[in-house]
Amino acid sequence: MRDAAALGRVVAQMDGQSYGAYKRLAGSYQLGPFHLDIDHVQVDPYAPPSRMRLSASPAQTRLPARLARDALTRTAVADFLLRRLAQAARRLAPRPTGTGSSGIVTTGEPGQEVLERTSIVVTPEGGGARVEARLEVGLPASGRRIRGREAARLLTDVLLQLAEETLVYTNLGHQAQDAMDAHVELAHDQDYIRSSLPQRGLVAFVGDGAVLPRRSGDSDLPLTGATVVPFASPPSLRTAFDLPSGRRIEGMGIPEGVTVIIGGGYHGKSTLLRALERGVYPHVAGDGREWVVTRPDAVTVRAEDGRAVTGVDISPFISNLPSGTDTRFFSTTNASGSTSQAANLVEAVDAGASVLLIDEDTSATNFMIRDEQMRAVIPVDQEPITPFVERVRPLLTERGVSTVLVAGGSGAFFDVADHVIAVNHYRPSDVTREAREVAGAASGSSRAAAGAALPAPGARRSVTLGRSGGKPAKVRGRGSILYGGDTIDLAAVPQLVDAAQTQAVAWALDRLPGLLDRAASLPGGTSRPTTLSEAVDAVLRRIDRDGLDWLSPYRGHPGHLTRPRRHELHAAVNRYRRLDARQ
Repeated sequence: MRDAAALGRVVAQMDGQSYGAYKRLAGSYQLGPFHLDIDHVQVDPYAPPSRMRLSASPAQTRLPARLARDALTRTAVADFLLRRLAQAARRLAPRPTGTGSSGIVTTGEPGQEVLERTSIVVTPEGGGARVEARLEVGLPASGRRIRGREAARLLTDVLLQLAEETLVYTNLGHQAQDAMDAHVELAHDQDYIRSSLPQRGLVAFVGDGAVLPRRSGDSDLPLTGATVVPFASPPSLRTAFDLPSGRRIEGMGIPEGVTVIIGGGYHGKSTLLRALERGVYPHVAGDGREWVVTRPDAVTVRAEDGRAVTGVDISPFISNLPSGTDTRFFSTTNASGSTSQAANLVEAVDAGASVLLIDEDTSATNFMIRDEQMRAVIPVDQEPITPFVERVRPLLTERGVSTVLVAGGSGAFFDVADHVIAVNHYRPSDVTREAREVAGAASGSSRAAAGAALPAPGARRSVTLGRSGGKPAKVRGRGSILYGGDTIDLAAVPQLVDAAQTQAVAWALDRLPGLLDRAASLPGGTSRPTTLSEAVDAVLRRIDRDGLDWLSPYRGHPGHLTRPRRHELHAAVNRYRRLDARQ
C-alpha cells in the first residue's frame, strides 16, 4: 500500500497536467497511522468533489469502550466528532483556492438535530471502536489544469491533521472529552423522556427554560438577546422526569387527547407547535429545544394545494361529491386544499402516526370548521365536507390518535378539546375551563356530540412505485426528489430536516419497487401483494441491520445520508405522480 510520501510525490508530479490525470489517484493509502481511501475522483473542477474516507483502527482512536456500547451512544459520539471535524475543515480548508471547488473539504455538516448519519461512522471492534470519516474533497485546479503542489499538501498534510484532531480520542483534550460525555449523556436523557411519554399518557414535553423562537424564518438557530422569553410551564400541566444522568427536569407535559393552542398573532403559538414538530428528533445542547421532546411518530398535517393523491380513502372527511367520484378510493393529480389535507391526514394515520400536529395558518378553512351561519345557508346534505372538528374526537376514541392544534381565529375546537393552552408573549397558561365555559355559552353543544363513526382509513391493498429508469434518484435541496423522470415535491413535509435526509429517502425509493413486487405469504399457502407499510418496514429493518450505507448505490464512500423516519418515506411515495394503487 502506498504511503503519504508516495502519494505526495505522485500528485506533485501531476502539476500542470489535464484535470483528468487525477483519476490515477483512486485507491488506498497509508496516511501516517490512518487509512485513506480515494473512492471517486471528480471528472473536472466544477463537478461534485471527490469522495474520500479517512479511517482509524481501535488502536489509533483509543476510544473508550463505554463510548461504543450501544447504537444511541455511537450515534451521539459520531455526531460530536462530525461537528468537530466540520469546524476543523473550515479552519484548515476554508475556501476554494482555484477553479470550482478546488481546495475545499466538506463533511455533510449537521444541523441542530442529533441523528444517525453516514458522514462519520463509529463501529465497535475488539473492545474499542473503529472510526471512519467520509469526506468530499475538491482537488485543486487552475482552469482545468492540476495544481499539484497544493493537491499534495491537501491530501497529505491537511487530511492528516484533520484525522489527528478528530479521530483520536486522546488528542481531543480533557475539555472536549468532557463535552463528548455530556453530548452522549444528553442524548440518553432525551431518549429516556421520549420513551417515557406513552406510559405517562403524554404526547410531548417542553422543559422549563426552553428557548423556542428561532433567529429568523430561514434559520434554525435559537433567538438570542434580551427579548428572549424562556418557556415556563403552567402549574396545572407541570410534570417532571428523573433522568438517567441523575438530574431532574421539569416542564409542561401535553397529555394525550385533543389539545388546542390559542393566542394572539405573533405571541408564540405557532412557534410552540414548530418546536413540537422538531421535537421528534433529539437536539444539541444550546439549541434551546433540547428539552422539547415529542413522540417519534408525531406527524405534521397541512393543506397542500396541487399535490397528487392516489387511491386514498378520504370518505371520513369528503363524500357525496356532485361529480359522483368515489372518495373511498380517491385519486387526483391536482388536489385542492381540503382534499389534500384530508389525504395527508389519512396517509399519516395509515403510516402509524399517534399524534397529529396542525396549524390553522397552513390548513384549509373548509376542511377544519363549518360555522352555524354557513350551515344555515348551505344545508348539510349539500356540503360534501365533514369538517375536522367533527372527526377529531373519533380519531382519538376509535384510532387512538391525539391532536395538537393551533387556532388563532376560531373557537370552534373549544368544545371538543381536552386541554386549551393560551400563549401570551410566549408564556403559556391553561385556560381549559374558561374555553369550555365560552363554548357552552356560545353553542350549548356537548363534546360528545362531535363524534360520528369514523371509517377506518386504508383503502389501498397494494401500491406499485415503478422504476427510476436505472439511474439513482436525485435530490434538489431538502424539498425535492427527481425519481423516474418526475419530481416529487416534499416542500410541505416539514419534518424532513436537511438534504441528506431527503437523499436517504430518495435512495430508499430506489429500493422499494423490488420489495413491493414481492408477495406476502398467508396461511394455507396463499399470498397477497406486499403493502407499502410492509415494504417501508423492510427497508428500515435493513438499515437497522446494515446501516445507512446499504441505501447508497456507491461503493466505499456512500455519500452524505441522514436517517429518515418511516413517515417521510410514506410521504414521498404518496406524492409520486405515477404511483399505481389497487383496492
